Amino acid sequence: MIKIVTVIGARPQFIKAAAISRAIRSKYSDKITEVLVHTGQHYDPNMSSVFFEELDIPAPDYNLEISGGTHGAMTGKMLESIENVLLAEKPDWVLIYGDTNSTLAAALAAAKLHIPIAHVEAGLRSFNMNMPEEVNRIVADRLSRKTFCPTQSAVENLYNEGIRSGVHLVGDVMYDVSLYYRDIARHKSNALERLGLEDGHYVLATCHRAENTDSVRRLTSVVQGLADLASQIPVVLPLHPRTRKKIEDLNLITDLSNITVVEPLPFLDMIRLEQSARVIVTDSGGVQKEAFFYEVPCVTMRDETEWTETVELGLNVLVGADRNLIAKSLSRKRSDGKLPQPYGNGNASEAILEEMLRAP
Repeated sequence: MIKIVTVIGARPQFIKAAAISRAIRSKYSDKITEVLVHTGQHYDPNMSSVFFEELDIPAPDYNLEISGGTHGAMTGKMLESIENVLLAEKPDWVLIYGDTNSTLAAALAAAKLHIPIAHVEAGLRSFNMNMPEEVNRIVADRLSRKTFCPTQSAVENLYNEGIRSGVHLVGDVMYDVSLYYRDIARHKSNALERLGLEDGHYVLATCHRAENTDSVRRLTSVVQGLADLASQIPVVLPLHPRTRKKIEDLNLITDLSNITVVEPLPFLDMIRLEQSARVIVTDSGGVQKEAFFYEVPCVTMRDETEWTETVELGLNVLVGADRNLIAKSLSRKRSDGKLPQPYGNGNASEAILEEMLRAP
């Protein structure tokens, strides 16, 4: 029996952890004990507790309730608290996901205690060091004993950085999740009816990346582009609390008057809206992939993406924060249903756990 301490803190990590936690409980309960640590980075109920309920993730064994503040302050507090958990639990592995401050803090805490680290979604690169996520993922990969890559390009990124040992191409756990919840969301969510939307006749938009929200020029252009788009087709915008505050501070909230602005959505509602959207407009890495999984055209409001396959295969386009290009999102066409699947075959969770059961 091995003990894994899993550290998560943000919405995308809850989704990824759901797949592996489910596999542990259903197939590996006699071999693996999981201790779940929630840092509290996303604390709003719509971005935290509701995900645990809908995704059937066990209640966290530890909730550190750390959120807000600067990147350094948040990471420092997490580092101290996670270290205390690891000293108490003495795990065989620390399992981390993605590229958040929670990821970085857990990697640093484990490395300093000489506990082996396994990094899920390793090897992704935007090659933009101004992104805090890029710094976090590079450090996490460098400190990890096992790096679990979702794509071949992620493997190649690690090799190019000299990381050759412990690199495993396993596929994407988010693809596992999308397959599992695709039909469940269609049956259980009434989001379309509740919001008065018709299948295929609306745009779903999200915006939360610091590169957009922390720039007056970019955020203004994004808001105006979405408003222009909403003059052509209904636009639904689940608004991240941080983004809402930035928009209000810039007096841009009236520009959203023709957009259906809602609170961050529960997971099943979000999946339901993604599947039936005419186009998805986002700056989220996770939403880009979900759009690809459901073969919905995606317009990404960034200058680069770590999910290069979605662009190379033609279902995603990068438009930066260009108002005119955002407004032209409806020109994007749906897939013909013949897309290759670069993100595995839906069993990434089992591949990861099988590897972790081997000697570190």
